[in-house]
Formats: sequence, structure tokens, C-alpha cells
Amino acid sequence: MGTKQKTVIVTGASQGIGAGVAQAFLDRGYNVVANSRNITKSGAFNGSGQLVLVDGNIGESAVAAKVIETAISKFGSIDALVNNAGIFFAKAFTDYTAEDFKALSTTNLEGFLYVTQGAVKQMLAQKLGGSVVGITSSLVVNPIAGVSVSVPMITKGGLEAVTRSLASEYAKEHIRFNTVAPGVVDTPLHRDNPKDFLKTLSPMGTISTSEEIASAVVYLTESRQITGEVLHVDGGQHNGKW
Repeated sequence: MGTKQKTVIVTGASQGIGAGVAQAFLDRGYNVVANSRNITKSGAFNGSGQLVLVDGNIGESAVAAKVIETAISKFGSIDALVNNAGIFFAKAFTDYTAEDFKALSTTNLEGFLYVTQGAVKQMLAQKLGGSVVGITSSLVVNPIAGVSVSVPMITKGGLEAVTRSLASEYAKEHIRFNTVAPGVVDTPLHRDNPKDFLKTLSPMGTISTSEEIASAVVYLTESRQITGEVLHVDGGQHNGKW
């Protein structure tokens, strides 16, 4: 992305994929604004001249505005955004409650909407293009019998749809929108799931690391000719039955 030091916002950055993404950008010399509900207390990172921590639920418009304002006031620009914050849980379709749907919608959809609107407004003002990368799931395109996540996939599938729409809407401004769709990743989300079972969920029989997902995010962020893409990092899971 050139020689000038860039600034990236990473949501859901206190653990798992988000922490891996934030660290990957720090290692590459980016300024990073890292957000999660309790990122300061989590101890995942310590603030520095290159890193600012912002606590709060990114699904709230006021928190999203604070994240945007912090990036601009501290580093003077927003060059990239990684929408990693998300929640995900499995239930039979008829067992999902109104509260479940509200929680999924708040974090996964509103958590994308407000901060992305703010980032795009700043990128438009800068007139230098930019990158927005989201995190979805291979289950959007390849559901697995026995993995009952139909309602979370309403949100994840919606994020893939909006990625393609925005890629077209802002192509002439060189603001790119892409998505990484992981399969099973070795994160705290799966701490209670047997690894032997998790390995059956991809044809390669492998579990991705947070660092592998982070590498894909960095690649899409820095690839100036890629937009509207969904990059599956899932050991081939999205290809279908195995």
C-alpha cells in the first residue's frame, strides 16, 4: 500500500482472528485502532504510539463514531478497515429466539454498518482510495448437515451481499470491499469442541490458525486490483460434499 504509514481499524480485536489481524498489521508497520467490548481489560494489547485501543460494542453507533474519531485524531487518516467483530452460535432453526436474532443483528450487521459508513466517508474525503475487509463463513455457501446455524448465516450471507454491492458502488473511488470466509479456526470460540470432530468439517481435515486468516486479510487489504471478492480460507470446505 505504498511507503506512507497507513492506518487500519480492526474490530473484535481482543482475541482470536481479530487479535491475529491486529498483530499482523502492527508487524507490517501500520497504525492500528483496535476495538472490542473490553479490549483494554482483556490484556491482549498495550497501547503505544502505533496502537490505540477503543472499548465498546461496535454495534452501537456512538461507539463506531468514537472509533472513527480516534483514528482521525490520533493518526490523521483511515486507510483500511477490518470488520472482524461478530458472534456465532448453533441452534435448531425453531429454537432461535427474538433475543438471539437481535444480538446477531446488532453485532454482525450494525457492527458492520456504522463503522463502515464512517470509514468510507473519511476515505472519500482523503481521495486516496482504501480497503474494507469483512469476515464471514464458508457455511454461507456450503451448509453442513448437523451444523445448525441458519440464523447466523442470515447475517453472514448479508455481509457477503453488501460487500459485492459496495465494491461496485465505490469502484471509481478505488475503495475496495472484500471478504474472508473461514472454515473452522483454532480460536476460543471452539475451545470446548473436540479437535477430531472439527477436523471432519473440511475435506483437507485441517483447522486454520488465526495467523492464516490474518494473512488472507492483509493480502486483500494490500491487493489494489481485488474488489468484490470472497476469499475462502477453509481447507476446501466451500467446494461441497466430501
